Amino acid sequence: MKYAARASMNPGFTAHVTFSGGLLWHTMYPWPQRPAGLVETGFEELADRWLPILREFDENGVDVCYELHPGEDLHDGVTYERFLEATGNHPRANILYDPSYFVLQPMDYLEFIDIYQERIRLFHVKDAEFKPQGRSGVYGGYQGWVDRPGRFRSPGDGDVNFRAIFSKMAQYDFEGWPVLEWECCLKHPEQGAAEGAMFIADHIIRKTEKAFDDFAGAGADEKLNRDVLGL
Repeated sequence: MKYAARASMNPGFTAHVTFSGGLLWHTMYPWPQRPAGLVETGFEELADRWLPILREFDENGVDVCYELHPGEDLHDGVTYERFLEATGNHPRANILYDPSYFVLQPMDYLEFIDIYQERIRLFHVKDAEFKPQGRSGVYGGYQGWVDRPGRFRSPGDGDVNFRAIFSKMAQYDFEGWPVLEWECCLKHPEQGAAEGAMFIADHIIRKTEKAFDDFAGAGADEKLNRDVLGL
């Protein structure tokens, strides 16, 4: 990972994607009951392992962006906050935003942006759908992707509201790239790649420089303002 920090810095990259690793994932479901202090110990150990790496990335001017992913200890906002606290709110411990994993949990992936927008440095454009059944749900019953209630889809074919996401990204002046991460249980990858590139291009918002109703653009006029107020 320290080599990766230098490799990211060399071409001028400012953000690097990774996974957190999973010391605690096998205890994710709280039965059997977890021993007292297990979660705290797990996150302390995870932070101890990551802090030297985070320092290396900091020295190279690169953010570490954790993809919040099932199977990893960092898989939602709460686990990310636990890790952030354990690292002393390290400025390089940031987020790769991928809404597909939040659909499959399920979580409010739009509110997630509102909460963590200052820490989001990378963005995967990846779609998913969750259709609960009478026979299977979030855990999937060990089924293959086609038969699972939660499954990944090509952008635009799933449940993710990308127009709302791109609007949020524009609202918060996200400066990174919207990167196509293609995974789909049905569509051929070549079709998915061709459609995905156009899908992203069609959703990128060119942010306006002024309000839509500011047709005159005259700027502030203190005398006029006082006249309008009758002062």
